[in-house]
Amino acid sequence: MKTAIHHRLTRIEGRHNPHLKQLRQALSRAERTATGACAIEGVHILEEAIRSGLRLQAVFFSESAENRADRLLPQIAANVETWLVPDRLFATAVLSESPQGVAALVRMKDFSVEDVIQASRHDLLLAVGGVQDPGNLGTILRSAEAFAAGGVLVGENTVKLLNWKVVRASAGSIFRLPAARTRLNDSIPMLRDRGFRLLATSSHQGRPVYEHDWSEPTAVFIGSEGAGLSRELLSEMDAVITIPHRPRVESLNAAIAASIVLYEAARTKQESSGDEERGNIRSLSRVGIWNSEG
Repeated sequence: MKTAIHHRLTRIEGRHNPHLKQLRQALSRAERTATGACAIEGVHILEEAIRSGLRLQAVFFSESAENRADRLLPQIAANVETWLVPDRLFATAVLSESPQGVAALVRMKDFSVEDVIQASRHDLLLAVGGVQDPGNLGTILRSAEAFAAGGVLVGENTVKLLNWKVVRASAGSIFRLPAARTRLNDSIPMLRDRGFRLLATSSHQGRPVYEHDWSEPTAVFIGSEGAGLSRELLSEMDAVITIPHRPRVESLNAAIAASIVLYEAARTKQESSGDEERGNIRSLSRVGIWNSEG
């Protein structure tokens, strides 16, 4: 039985409907629409967008997910376009193999490199290069927000920030954390001008991460787990840090490595400043995960 709120839904019948076409193109290209909107898919991600204060342009429900309108429509402003789409058409617009039947066009803030550096000026900044797996990049964004990094620079040969899998894996952090795409070498003069110390991560060489002094602004450069950072970037670094682990393991997943570095930086800052917002974080070296013999 339809409730009064369902009358807000306008039915879309044809695959060439301009609103559905915008959604389809924004998802497939991982880019903004001509009106500056980004496409998202999934119930949780839509709720995170609403919770983060993003302005919604349009929301789409598949017929089989119409019952979810009861839960979501009260959270959506009355002036937002809301559409009901036959399942077969909805499936042509989204990219997931098992769609939840909810998608939207939203207005996300567009951050510049300067915005990211400014947001990180008293803290930690991540610079990611060559990470092509969207799940890894999304997880890095999620961990960056969880452990209070100021922002993330996304370098060349890295998956697009607006890839729907990146958005999903970020669990909403992409809506709140300053992140910008750039050529990483081009950002180095700006980082040095702002007093950042530049660190590269390595699998098997460098100073252990738990020995680094995180009290000064630091930019940590994370490369792909296969190729790592380019020689050109490495030549610009002030130091190299490593996460000690058993030598039989060639390298850590890029997202896991970034998360551990973020965790240890947050733990160190908490101990030195008494910052309770970072949570009760114990030292990794004290809990024993660094013991290479297990």
